[in-house]
Amino acid sequence: MQNVEKIGIVESKKELPKINLNAVVPWFLPLSVIVAWQSVVSFGLLQTSVSPISIIQDAIKLIQNGQLQTNIGISLYRATFGLLIGGAVGLLFGFMNGLIQSASALFDTSIQMLRNIPHLSLIPLIIIMFGIGEPAKISLVAIGVMFPIYINTFQGIRSVDPKLIEMARSYGLSRWQLIRKVILPGALPNILMGLRYALGVMWTTLIVFETISSSSGIGYMANNAQTYMDITTVVLCIIIYALLGKLSDLIVKLMESIMLQWRAPQGGK
Repeated sequence: MQNVEKIGIVESKKELPKINLNAVVPWFLPLSVIVAWQSVVSFGLLQTSVSPISIIQDAIKLIQNGQLQTNIGISLYRATFGLLIGGAVGLLFGFMNGLIQSASALFDTSIQMLRNIPHLSLIPLIIIMFGIGEPAKISLVAIGVMFPIYINTFQGIRSVDPKLIEMARSYGLSRWQLIRKVILPGALPNILMGLRYALGVMWTTLIVFETISSSSGIGYMANNAQTYMDITTVVLCIIIYALLGKLSDLIVKLMESIMLQWRAPQGGK
C-alpha cells in the first residue's frame, strides 16, 4: 500500500508543469525597469507624471476614441507594402547576381554604390518626386529594406559549398533542382538574417518619415503629441514601435524554426 502511495506521489510530481526559463528570462529586465520606473514616480523621486500606469491610461483613452488602432493600422500598411516591394527587389537581384556571373558584373557595382548612400537623405528627393502621400512613404521603406536583403541573399548564395554543388551536378540534377534542393537551403539562413536586419531598417525609416511629413501613423501621433507637450503619448508611441519591432523579430525567429528544421543543433542528439 505504501509503495502504491509512493508511486502516486512520484507520478503527481512528474505531472507538474515546467517553467520555460528561456521564455521568461528575456522579459525579466524590461519588467524590472517598468516596476522600478513606476516606483520612483509613485514615491516622487522623479519630477514627472509620466509612468507606466499613466501610459496605459493614455493608451486606453486613445483606443476608445479610435486614434491608436487607426494609426497603428496605417503604419503597418506602409511597413508591410514597403517590405514586400523592397524585399522582392532585393531577393530578385540577390539571386540573379548570385547565380549569374554576368549579371553580377553588370549590376553589383551600381547596387553597392547606391547602398552607401544613406537612404534617409533621400527624403527631400522622394517628397519632390512623389509628394507626401502613401507612395512616398512606401517607396522610402522599400529602398531601406532592399539592401540588407540583397546583400545577405547574394552572400548566402555565393557562400554555398562548391563541393555540394559539384556533387549535385554529378547526380544529374537540373539547374532548377540544384537551386531548389541545394542553393536555396544553403542560402536560407543568410536570407532570413537579412530579413531581420531589414525589419529594423523598416521601422526606423517609417518613424523618421512619419515624424517629418505625415498626417497619420504612429510617427505622426508622436510628432503631434510633441507639439502639444504631451510627453505621455510620445513615450507611448516609442513603446509601440519597440513592441512592433519585437513582434517582427519573433515572426522571423518563428520562420527560422520552421524553415530551418533541417539544421541539427551543434552538439545535439
